[in-house]
Amino acid sequence: MRICVAHETLYRYETPCTGVIQTLRLTPRNHAGQYVVDWRLEISADCRLEAIEDAFGNVTHAFSATGPISELRVMVEGEVETQDTAGVVRGAVERFPPSLFLRETGLTGADRALAAYAAEFPVTEAGPLDMLHRLLARVHADVACDDEAKDATAAEAFAARRANCRDLAHIFITAARLSGVPARCVAGYFRREDAVGADHAHAWAEAYTPDLGWIGFDPTHKICVTDQHIRVAIGLDYLGAAPVRGAHFGGGPEARAEKLVVAQAAWQTQG
Repeated sequence: MRICVAHETLYRYETPCTGVIQTLRLTPRNHAGQYVVDWRLEISADCRLEAIEDAFGNVTHAFSATGPISELRVMVEGEVETQDTAGVVRGAVERFPPSLFLRETGLTGADRALAAYAAEFPVTEAGPLDMLHRLLARVHADVACDDEAKDATAAEAFAARRANCRDLAHIFITAARLSGVPARCVAGYFRREDAVGADHAHAWAEAYTPDLGWIGFDPTHKICVTDQHIRVAIGLDYLGAAPVRGAHFGGGPEARAEKLVVAQAAWQTQG
């Protein structure tokens, strides 16, 4: 499948700021089942984009711009060819052994309630893959997905029984790690098959099994990752994979708005 992405993030400052610094993880990489046909990243400010690889092998761009800045646009546009690999991730850059992804973070720590929930999903003789599929179905059923839910820790989102896609992934990751299965967060894009709701950047989880390696699990949709997903960045949690992180200096409050379209290439939808 060919998927086209147009993603614009607009920042407006009540009073022009004196400077901006940002780190962007907005550029996908090639791996089995994903080939980047074309991809462009543009910044409206007069600045120099520096491309590097972060510790996890994500393509990262950093820039700083001096003010006065009253408006800043970050734009990506591109086309990616995807294939369904039943969720299995092969050929991706791997900098660390899977055991690193057993590490707890501030967003993936468990309280008593979440630890007790995770204890319901031990790895049995059927193996970790069976456990992960059971966990996927239960997280989707037990925690309502709400795109408007505020960001929270895994424990907070589980207690509320309501979470956005990022925190649903954190709940899945936390429970998997407590069962001894390495898991990590993925930031990317998802092509909706329906026209309900607005497009938005997406997040899901990957978990490691000795037989298959890394496998993508999407608790929001209760599926393993398919050719509808574009994988962009990974991290121990969403903060480590976030598309945009940064700060502005001086000036007034910041207002942020996003426009995102993720669609199948037009020529594939004809005939």
